[in-house]
Amino acid sequence: MKIVATLLILALVLAPLPYLVIWTQQPRGAALAASALDFDRILTGDALPLVPQEVVEMRDGTPLRVRHLEAAEGAPLLVLLHGSGWHGGEFAQLAQALKGRAQIVIPDLRGHGANPERRGDVDYIGQLEDDVADLIAHYATEGQAVVLAGHSSGGGLVVRFAGGAHGDMIDRAVLIAPFLKYNAPTTRPNSGGWAHPLTRRIIAITLLNRLGITSANDEIVIEFAFPEAVLNGPEGGTATTAYTYRMNTSFAPRSDYLSDIAALPEFLLIAGSDDQAFVAEGYQPLMSGVTEKGRYEIVDGAGHLDIVNHPETAAAIAEVLGASR
Repeated sequence: MKIVATLLILALVLAPLPYLVIWTQQPRGAALAASALDFDRILTGDALPLVPQEVVEMRDGTPLRVRHLEAAEGAPLLVLLHGSGWHGGEFAQLAQALKGRAQIVIPDLRGHGANPERRGDVDYIGQLEDDVADLIAHYATEGQAVVLAGHSSGGGLVVRFAGGAHGDMIDRAVLIAPFLKYNAPTTRPNSGGWAHPLTRRIIAITLLNRLGITSANDEIVIEFAFPEAVLNGPEGGTATTAYTYRMNTSFAPRSDYLSDIAALPEFLLIAGSDDQAFVAEGYQPLMSGVTEKGRYEIVDGAGHLDIVNHPETAAAIAEVLGASR
């Protein structure tokens, strides 16, 4: 009885500690230092309206804004997932380059873009995967090949999707400078200064989740260093500067990220030699150890953001789409 009583007392004493850790590490907001990522080349401006937008309702009734380009019958479905903090407009130029080669679907993922229900948040861990599955189910026709592509964290979401419950919905994948995990050998410290994780919070909330406690999953755990040119410009209202624990977890491969990578279908990985966030030459040695389904390309001189609009990226993806017919 004394042992049981002691354990109960310890539980009562220790239970508040994770919450205390969370409270003692607050987001920094505007105090973040600027990152090394160059946004100047990718601010889309007048290009955004060129891709028509529509609204698609998810399984919980939430409407998602989607940029959609039709294609001739027999063309594959290409779903493009944007990177952390941004929105589907980052693919405006790429979509125009690939127009007609695929039916192109570009969502502003839940919690992102213009006027989301709750910016930087989802309802539960894994909801982004469910949303992508709903989009594929909405747009794909019977027998149509499905190519899921993503840039940066969007590429990480592609990897997570492949390793999850809906992985069999995709036939091919395209990973554009993908985020694999904070501790992967391909990730530079804090993704080149772009990501500012609140590490103590992440550890504390992870511990709570392992105990089955999810009450702190709506706390901010990571912030992004957008430049003032974005925050004070026309894109400022669509930038998402921070994520909750459940959004951050949903937007990345699982802790055993190599298992998610191993579950990928045939894929193309493309990255720039001058990527400021990730080590381009590190992808193939890491990923080829768990899968032989990848093709790897490094674009000379391209950085982390402008790789999306590089002509070699469009050409490489066009080859994937051609092989998917």
